[in-house]
Amino acid sequence: MAGNQLWRWRALSPQGERLAGALWAPDKQTAWTVLQGKELVPLELRRCAQQSRWQAQHRYDVIHQLATLLQAGLTLSAGLSLLAQQHPARQWQALLQSVADDLSAGCAFSDALKKWPHVFPPLYISMIKTGELTGKLDECCRQLAHQQKTQQQLSAKVKKALRYPVIILSLAVAVVLAMVTLVLPEFAAIYKTFNTPLPALTRAVMGLANALQEQGAVLLLSLLAIISGLLFLRRKRRWQYATQRLLLTSPVIGPLVRGQKLSQIFTVLSLTQQAGIAFIQGLESTEETLECPFWREKLQTIRHRIMQGMPIWSALNDAAIFTPLCIQLVRTGEASGALDTMLSNLAQHHNEQTFQQADNLASLLEPLLLIVTGLIIGTLVVAMYLPIFHLGDAMSAG
Repeated sequence: MAGNQLWRWRALSPQGERLAGALWAPDKQTAWTVLQGKELVPLELRRCAQQSRWQAQHRYDVIHQLATLLQAGLTLSAGLSLLAQQHPARQWQALLQSVADDLSAGCAFSDALKKWPHVFPPLYISMIKTGELTGKLDECCRQLAHQQKTQQQLSAKVKKALRYPVIILSLAVAVVLAMVTLVLPEFAAIYKTFNTPLPALTRAVMGLANALQEQGAVLLLSLLAIISGLLFLRRKRRWQYATQRLLLTSPVIGPLVRGQKLSQIFTVLSLTQQAGIAFIQGLESTEETLECPFWREKLQTIRHRIMQGMPIWSALNDAAIFTPLCIQLVRTGEASGALDTMLSNLAQHHNEQTFQQADNLASLLEPLLLIVTGLIIGTLVVAMYLPIFHLGDAMSAG
């Protein structure tokens, strides 16, 4: 569906009522045929020039509202049609109505969502498929909405923790550039009148300022080339694998990344276990929800070892990515037959711990960055005024 275009239409119903809406179609002729297939008489059909980005908040709202409608007793097709009528964004109206039409034609809900991979990530497809297999679609949608809300809150908390340090660092860089390019040249003219050697710190700062002014364009192009190279490497499997291993070994970001991934893994495993799905199949569904090749490979190895007869806790322990608490609770749940409860407890534990780590990240970065900024600006100020402090000695020597 990536090649589809959004079309706005006006048409007459069989009863002569004027209707309007939007739909996705690859071309005008197909859109016209779709309207006629619904027994509508098209009056106007216009292609929307540009569509806004698919927002994660809209995706969460749709699943949350759908879960509520299903629990209220509405059918899936009726619920989607109702959401399509009430959604404020035209592109979502057209998408939801398209999915409802696919359901009316006999298509499974998960298969209908697979047609929109750029809108619904693998986690959505996996959870919806789980709900279809177990007959608990409303519960799976509710749990999915809760998981997505938690992830959004965590992402917002991390962004909030990083926003203040980024602002401070940006202001520090702006001040340093202004002092180096505007203030320091004026001091350099004064320094030339001194009949005494400049301090080593001042000479070093002036040398850095001259290098920035002379090689500024080259440095900027090099920086842009590095950023472009990193953006290109982000799509490479080996780079993603190496980056994830590096992040997990970092002292501050590592626990945050590990906690977020473990929370997602145990949430999906808990939902599949509560739905009565076998653990092997649950692992396969969880593997599909992970985009990082590092974690996908780890879960694939765990699944193969369990299929060969290894206990679940032992396979998790050999993966070397799970905490001792994970191994202990999984081993207890496997022995007592309460594995679903233990997985749910682990998901909640890692979720709460990750939120706490995000708060700790903010409390750690703010004072650290203030110290670094103070050292940089303080060094520049001392380097500029240090020769003036020695001016009296130079005049006495003269």
